[in-house]
Amino acid sequence: MTGVLARGPVRPPGPTPRPPAAIDGTHLPAACLATIDAIEHGRRRDRRRGLLVAGALLLVIVAGGMLSLALGAVALPLDEVVAGLLGLDGAGGAQFIVQGVRLPRLALALVVGAALGLAGALLQSVVRNPLASPDIVGVTGGASAAAVLALGTGLVGTAVTGAALVGALVATALVLLASGRGVSGARFVVIGIAVAFLANGIVGYALTRATLTQAESAYFWLVGSVGSPSWEKVAIVGGALAVCGLVLVAARRPLAAQALDDGSARALGARPVITRVGAMVVSSILAAAAVSVAGPIAFVAFAAGPIARGLRGRGPALGTAALVGAAVIVVADLVAQHLVPGAFQPPVGLITGAAGSVVLLVLLVRGGRGGSAGRTARGAATAARPAVPAVPAVPAVPGEDPRP
Repeated sequence: MTGVLARGPVRPPGPTPRPPAAIDGTHLPAACLATIDAIEHGRRRDRRRGLLVAGALLLVIVAGGMLSLALGAVALPLDEVVAGLLGLDGAGGAQFIVQGVRLPRLALALVVGAALGLAGALLQSVVRNPLASPDIVGVTGGASAAAVLALGTGLVGTAVTGAALVGALVATALVLLASGRGVSGARFVVIGIAVAFLANGIVGYALTRATLTQAESAYFWLVGSVGSPSWEKVAIVGGALAVCGLVLVAARRPLAAQALDDGSARALGARPVITRVGAMVVSSILAAAAVSVAGPIAFVAFAAGPIARGLRGRGPALGTAALVGAAVIVVADLVAQHLVPGAFQPPVGLITGAAGSVVLLVLLVRGGRGGSAGRTARGAATAARPAVPAVPAVPAVPGEDPRP
């Protein structure tokens, strides 16, 4: 009784609190609704542009591929090319020419170009510098040096592929260790160029120690070519491309956070440095797989990323860069086979090197307008970030004083 008096009269239970009403568009201010509409409109516009760009690149690849299968010492009409591809009855000769001779070269050009394009765009996006492609920062050079050393010792086939992979990973490790904790910026690129010079020195030393036959084969390999195709080479690069593509799809959220600066990415719970290192390892594997079977084809990894970002208009555009790389190699190999006068068919690396030098000059001229290398790097990093749709102005509410 004393306890009851101390607690006072017992109050009847009140009504059960209702859950808050669901937030829908009718409860949001007009300014928020306008912002959401602008963001959704920007996303729909990006999706449409991405589909159009991918469709156009696929069209270029299909057209170049059909011409590659049709043209040659024995020209084939398109209906016989299709019959040879499908293995239809009565297409015995065409089937042998298409499937046995020309299709492996086309398939190798496609997977090598896609691997180099994806490797370059991935490295440029995580480092936020358009110069940070595998053939500039020493990754391709490390793979080339190890492969030439392997060729000089008489190794062939899978042993050369393994040596190229080890060389690329060693070069990547050197650049990572010397770049400091941030692993980004102009310091990363400068150290990578130093590693590339070191790899070139190793290649020169290996060539001076090789026999004349070994040096001749190594020189031809260093130019970069898809003229010695095999389905085994296609499987090596295609397998690396498939595995690395799945890894990148699984890591799409951490990679998307790389578009922000490191402080903002950490505030969102991301680990930018770890993501950057992992992306560099994936890029090195892709570049090493391509270089090991086709040699260091110049400028594809360097130019595919900027071309893809220019076509898409925003973001790293990794898938678009892979399509750009495949299209570049297919078209360049078509030019090397059929449009260069004379009996000599130059390796595809000569064509991509000549075309890529023009892209490099354009990038340098556009960067020079900023006035300094630092502004060039910052501009490239800004170009790699996703565009944020403009937020509309907050409309004034009638009868409300806008002053605080």
